[in-house]
Parts: sequence; C-alpha cells; structure tokens
Amino acid sequence: MANNLNKENANHIIKNVIPGSFAYKAGLKPGDELISINGEPIVDIFDYRYNILSKKLDIVVKRNGEELSVVLFKDSDDSDPGLEFEGGIMDEYRRCKNNCIFCFIDQMPPGMRKTLYFKDDDSRLSFLQGNYVTLTNLSEADVERIIRFRMEPINISFQTTNPELRCKMLNNRFAGESLKIVDRFYENEIVMNGQIVLCKGVNDGEELRRSIEDLMKYLPYLESVSVVPVGLSKYRDGLYPLESFTKEDAIEVIDMVEHYQKITYEQYGLHFIHASDEWYILAGREMPEEERYDGYLQLENGVGMIRLLCDEFDNAFNSFKPSLLRKLFLKHEATLVTGKLAYPIMKRFADMVMNSYPKVKIDVVAITNNFFGEKITVSGLLTAQDIIAQLKERGYYKTVMLPNNVLKADEDIFLDDLSLKEFEDSLQVKTCVVKSSGQELLYAMLGLI
Repeated sequence: MANNLNKENANHIIKNVIPGSFAYKAGLKPGDELISINGEPIVDIFDYRYNILSKKLDIVVKRNGEELSVVLFKDSDDSDPGLEFEGGIMDEYRRCKNNCIFCFIDQMPPGMRKTLYFKDDDSRLSFLQGNYVTLTNLSEADVERIIRFRMEPINISFQTTNPELRCKMLNNRFAGESLKIVDRFYENEIVMNGQIVLCKGVNDGEELRRSIEDLMKYLPYLESVSVVPVGLSKYRDGLYPLESFTKEDAIEVIDMVEHYQKITYEQYGLHFIHASDEWYILAGREMPEEERYDGYLQLENGVGMIRLLCDEFDNAFNSFKPSLLRKLFLKHEATLVTGKLAYPIMKRFADMVMNSYPKVKIDVVAITNNFFGEKITVSGLLTAQDIIAQLKERGYYKTVMLPNNVLKADEDIFLDDLSLKEFEDSLQVKTCVVKSSGQELLYAMLGLI
C-alpha cells in the first residue's frame, strides 16, 4: 500500500471537528491534514482507529504547510476524539485485479455513471460495508494488518476451493494460491463469512460438494457460506458462455445445502451453508424457518431476506388492531412496484391487506427488466425507464410505492441516472419509498406513512 504521508493527501484531511469533543478542545481544525498519532504514521482508517485507543494522543497534523503537534487527553481509551475525514477509508479504494467469468459489472451496458463500472476488491470495505473480497488483492502486509487490527468479520468470495478451477473462474493465476490466506485467518481466529457464486456446469455439482466439505474445515471461525446463482444480463457478447439454472438445478442445490446444514448444526450449532432466496423461489419450495438462518448472517447477500420480511409483515399485520370503524373506512390506493422474484410475496401481502380493509386498493406490478434483460428478476436492478414505460402501458394509481433498493443508498437516483423527482414528474405521481421492513411495508400499504 502506498504511503503518501509526505504529500498532500486529501484522504487525511479533517473534514469536521465535532464541537465540544476532545479534538475540538485541543485546537484541531477542519482542513488540518493528519500525519501521525503517537508517532505512528496513518495510512488509512484502520491505522487511525487502532492508534486512537489511548487516553493520551500526540497528534501531528499539517496546517498551512507546516507540521505541528497537538496533545489531547481523553477520559477513556475507547472514547472517540471527535474527528471526521473527507475520505471514508482515508485512502484510495482498491481496484479488483481479476477478470471473473461471472462478473456483473462486465455485463452492464455502456453510458452509465462511472462509479457503476468500478470493481472494488478491498478488504477494508469488507470490514466496513460487508463487501466480499477474493483475497487476490492482499499483500503479506495487508494480511498481517487484518490479523493485527482484528478486521473481522471479513467476507470472502470463494467460488470454489479447487485451486485450478478458481484460477480459471477469476482469470487470475494467483487465485488458487490466495486461498492459503484463509488458513492464516483461521489460525488467528479471524471471523469470516463466505460466498460461492454458482455457475452452471462450472463450479456446481461435485465441485460444489468439494467446496462445501473443504470450507467446513474452517468452522467455527468461518461462520457462514452462501450459495448464490450467477446473475446474467443480456449484455454478454464476448464473455464466457454461461446459462441459467433450471428448477431441477435449484432442487439439487437446495438438497445438497440442506444435507450439509444438518451435519454442521450437529457438530457446531451452526447451519453454516445457506442457499440464497432465489433457489427456493426457482425450486417452488417454502423458505426455511427463521432458526435455520443463524441470526441472518448473510442477509445482505440475499439469504433470508424473504423469510425475515414475511415474518415481520405477518407480525405487524397481526399486531395492528384498529377500531372496527377505522378498519371499515381506512382508504388508500397505491401501485406497488416490485421485481419478478418478489412478486408472489408482495401479492400475498397485498391480498391480506385488501381482504381485511375494503377501501384499500393495492395493485402489485412485477416489472420486467428490459434494461438488463429478463433473466434479471431482483428489484434492486430495476431502472426508472422500465418502471415508467410499463406503468404507462398498464395504468397506475396516483401513489406509487417503490422498494428503497431501486435508488442509490445516499441519493434519490435510479440506476439509469433519473432522479426520483424526474420519475414523479414523468408519471405525475406521488412516490412512497419503502424500506425493507415488514412493518413499514404494511403501513405504506395502508397509507399511514
């Protein structure tokens, strides 16, 4: 990792000093450039967090081109000094060195915003945001820092434990060798989670069985591994030939996963290996009960989202007990937008509400993903243009409910760069952006938020 401490580094510029904080009282100011703490140079957020664990901090900053030392005292080792920085990780993001045969970024159309084409493979983002990393980007120093700073859990994108096959899938001759890093993490009791992106005819079948059995050796520090089907857009010209899974394939994957869940639960009290929600929908099977998700360790990876949402919605529905008069006269009309994957679930919710509240009308619309291709069925990859076109063709109520994952996490912008206001203006509607919460979904359907 490059150390630019002798250069002007925007990632170390103090953005804000919280009023009344220890740093504020010591005289640190926005615009100061952090150089070191207690003699230790600061490269990124982990150096910073590790070195502030002391009551006395000797902080060297650069101000107006000159270095100065500021000493501050905290009331405890764990107290935050009160500094906020321009860069979230105080360093440049690590770009992925692989050329994976399943990479979704390679399957995106041209002309979208630049940030959507950036492939990160950064262990720091794994710790901070839950991103999955391939380990191919880690130097020996990086591995030592992860162990030293206890940067856990670290989320690892395995794909396979067959070294030769992993090199092929990642198009990186070091991809097989990098699996040895997992041994280092295991020996040092670093908590890990894993992921296998399953590609038909590549790492499924007996290769999947081998991977599961190999990864079981890292229990209990490798707490969970998810198996997710590869996402295939229509933009695959010149890419590795991959095909979609069938219902029979999904049944085979689920049966294998559930077989090993019984084994690991008996030995470790963890179900460990999990099939993502898509497999159960494709197979036409009921979602596993809540207990089998081990506390939803892989929720952001699409494992257990539907079970959790169903349980939350059912609990909220059964707990909401308005007066009979209000129940009869509660009135709301809305169009609920969803992807094809979640449509049956959303339709069940809407029918429950409409059967109990006569004046509530919810039209659930499953949007076909023409932008990326019909094989993409999740709501998080829907674009404004597809939603607008299909609602205009079908008809819609004056209130449109949108799942929050169709927008950027920190901005009201769709994947195709249309703003929420432009969406509303195009359809002349009011939107209700609904978080992934059963209670909030219920209240939105009833017009209570």
